[in-house]
Amino acid sequence: MSSSTQGFEWPQASPVVRRAVELLSSMRFSISLLTVICIASVVGTVLKQNEPAVNYVNQFGPFWAEVFTTLQLHAVYSAWWFLLILAFLVISTSLCIARNTPKILVDWRTYKEGIRESSLKAFSHKAQGQREGAAPEVAGTIGQALAAAGWRVRVQIRDNGTMVAAKKGAANKLGYISAHSAIVLVCLGGLLDGDLMVRAQTWFNGKEIYRGGGMLADVPAQHRLSDRNPTFRANLLVAEGTQSSTAVLNQSDGVLLQELPFAIELKKFIVDYYSTGMPKLFASEIVIHDKVTGEKIPARVEVNHPASHRGINIYQSSFDDGGSRVKLRALPMNAATVPFEIEGVIGGSSGLARQVNGQAEELTLEYTALRLINVENFAQPLSSGADVRKVDLQQAITQRLGAANKTVTQKTLRNVGPSVSYKLRDQAGQAREFNNYMLPVDLEDGNGPVFLLGVRDTPTEEFRYLRPPADPEGSIDTFIRMRQALLDPQQRERAVQRYVAQAVDPSRPELAEQLRVSADRALTLFAGQARTPGAGQPQDTAAGLQAISDFMDINVPESERARAGEVLVRILNGVLFELAQQTRAQAGAAALVPSEATQTFMTQAVLSLSDAPRYPAPMVFALTDFTQVQASVFQVARAPGQNVVYLGCLLLILGIFAMLYVRDRRLWVWVSAAPEGAPQGHCSVTLAMSSNRDTMDMTQEFDRLKSQLLTAMP
Repeated sequence: MSSSTQGFEWPQASPVVRRAVELLSSMRFSISLLTVICIASVVGTVLKQNEPAVNYVNQFGPFWAEVFTTLQLHAVYSAWWFLLILAFLVISTSLCIARNTPKILVDWRTYKEGIRESSLKAFSHKAQGQREGAAPEVAGTIGQALAAAGWRVRVQIRDNGTMVAAKKGAANKLGYISAHSAIVLVCLGGLLDGDLMVRAQTWFNGKEIYRGGGMLADVPAQHRLSDRNPTFRANLLVAEGTQSSTAVLNQSDGVLLQELPFAIELKKFIVDYYSTGMPKLFASEIVIHDKVTGEKIPARVEVNHPASHRGINIYQSSFDDGGSRVKLRALPMNAATVPFEIEGVIGGSSGLARQVNGQAEELTLEYTALRLINVENFAQPLSSGADVRKVDLQQAITQRLGAANKTVTQKTLRNVGPSVSYKLRDQAGQAREFNNYMLPVDLEDGNGPVFLLGVRDTPTEEFRYLRPPADPEGSIDTFIRMRQALLDPQQRERAVQRYVAQAVDPSRPELAEQLRVSADRALTLFAGQARTPGAGQPQDTAAGLQAISDFMDINVPESERARAGEVLVRILNGVLFELAQQTRAQAGAAALVPSEATQTFMTQAVLSLSDAPRYPAPMVFALTDFTQVQASVFQVARAPGQNVVYLGCLLLILGIFAMLYVRDRRLWVWVSAAPEGAPQGHCSVTLAMSSNRDTMDMTQEFDRLKSQLLTAMP
């Protein structure tokens, strides 16, 4: 078989057609196409596919997002150019097979017994000797010995001698056909199971991609594909106790709806967990309702264990919320907000109203997710920065070498309970996403149990958490009451009076007045309610510990800041403790008992109150109760190319093994009369051997054959 990269030659065609056919059938063209496909596959693996366009804009910027959209890199495997390359690869490889198969088959059937005696001397593996007996009998004996050893033998009798031609490992030739046919089959299977059929229906059958919203039942017929669609792969969400027969095909700029010949009813969604809280099993108990026969077929779908009906496979893809009902309690984060309770359904929304500068502003509360299980890693802090000066290169390399069970970081997994996610959207359509945990979480950092109140501006960001401490009753109420009291001048004044009364001897009123002024100044700065001198209205200034730091930088000489700062922070802590005691007494709760736990609570409360003014919402919605409704997400697929791909994979394995591990060997033995001077009754034997790969095994095999065939038979 020739190793030329030239393509198929068609002498009868015109020069243009002849050059085009030669290019398409050439090895260099096929390798170029394979290279482009590999690069595109790498891009499709690295870049998340079929994400919303806004995600690419947020992550890469508008310029690169436009580049991805223009080149369809966000949907590589369904891009027209990718499908076109696959089609050309099929054509090119098929022409390569058509060009080389006849020559391979001819070579496979040929023994080349007509080779000349003189040509045997040109082989690198050759030997010559003598055998006792007449030439025809010796040739027959050698042929029988080779046939017994698994060689295919053909004998040619000539006037001056006998040529014994043998071959072994001819399957190596078929490995080329098998491997290249596998490429064609795999590409055909990819084309059959890809978006080619769906695109053809949008091009020629009047179907259109749906870009709107609303209920599936309201989508017009031109956006729906028939249940006789020969190939598709779509997603189907079914909530517990409901059934559905319309799946969704995600497209780059919208969706298409795929009708199924049956409906899937979800009886029960099952999730099993490990002791750490990590899920170990997802399963769905379903009933398949056949639309034609009316038959009801119970089935169970698990991950890697699909169900099948009418040629459509049903896979367990993931799970989602099926419309759980949640009860939320609105906790005020500023003085203008009033606590209230609200109920909603995951996936739904509720309207809210608030006053901003005397004007009513409408907000929309969107319930996005309810998660009952949240498994977090407590082996390391949730947020920490790496100090490059402490990186040990030897340790870093050792961690990544050795046994496969080594891990770079140790994990301590723990379930921290349910959480609710929601969005607050303003009148302009801008929304922030929030994620709040229902129960207090002990982060094991020495700060005691805290409530995690997360917020982020865009889906590409990580959540940033406000961490108010849990009070002795295990609730967030003490922190919320302190936050409200901190924004009330009367409450602040009473807290200052309580603190001064506790800290100063009544017989020294001059010290009491000085302490009262300092305490009032510290608490007012901390609350962000400092007033501009000479003005009567509050000024928008920094709040929390930052406000106190700014005040110190302006009003205290640098040499005295450290001492003055310690005194001011000690006063602030004392006043905030009295503020906590005051608000708990007003709510009818027991007073905080001085202890290490109370000190830990107050330390975390001061830090959280300092961060609270930067919380970008007027209220926090805490999860108080819920009724969960599970939903299962199935992937339904009719894949006629699946068996074609399986066959291609089998042929590829056989072809690669044939080409790599089967050596095509040919052996020629020329038996003729002995030359003059040879012993009486002997004949001359010339031996030559060739192979497609000259290896050490071939040399050893030739030595064995030489010792067997050139040694006189007993």
